[in-house]
Amino acid sequence: MKKEYSEEILQEIAEKFPEVEVKIHAPRRLYLRTPREEVYNLAEYMFKQKSFRFSIATGIDTREGIEIIYHFTYDESGTYYNIKTLIPKDDCQIKSLTTFLPAANWIEREMHELLGVDFIGHPNLIPLLMADDWPADLHPLRRDYANEHEKLKLKKKM
Repeated sequence: MKKEYSEEILQEIAEKFPEVEVKIHAPRRLYLRTPREEVYNLAEYMFKQKSFRFSIATGIDTREGIEIIYHFTYDESGTYYNIKTLIPKDDCQIKSLTTFLPAANWIEREMHELLGVDFIGHPNLIPLLMADDWPADLHPLRRDYANEHEKLKLKKKM
């Protein structure tokens, strides 16, 4: 496998964040699995100290919980470093990155609305995509939504 990632950066991350598990998926795609309590610190370090660029974030409802992935690129090598964490569905919250990364604002709002993730410290978690009268506890990208949507009846506004 041709190496595009930086051993030096991975070593620094390992020293500063020993709980991070690194998976090299491809020469230019790495996954950094970390507990949710460390996501903020790791992302802030990558963004502020190492000049990574934030691309987007992804939220996935898995059987084990809600997986959040923050995708960063390291432009010197064109490598994606993806921070992954798993949040339990019964405690679906994580610290927002918006305090140092304003670009995370809308995608965190989307994940809040569609998956029910509470981003602690987010400045504006008002609905972005759903109708004003959409039930606040009904999240269309959650696995349990498949049964819940049959019960949903929105009020028509004319």
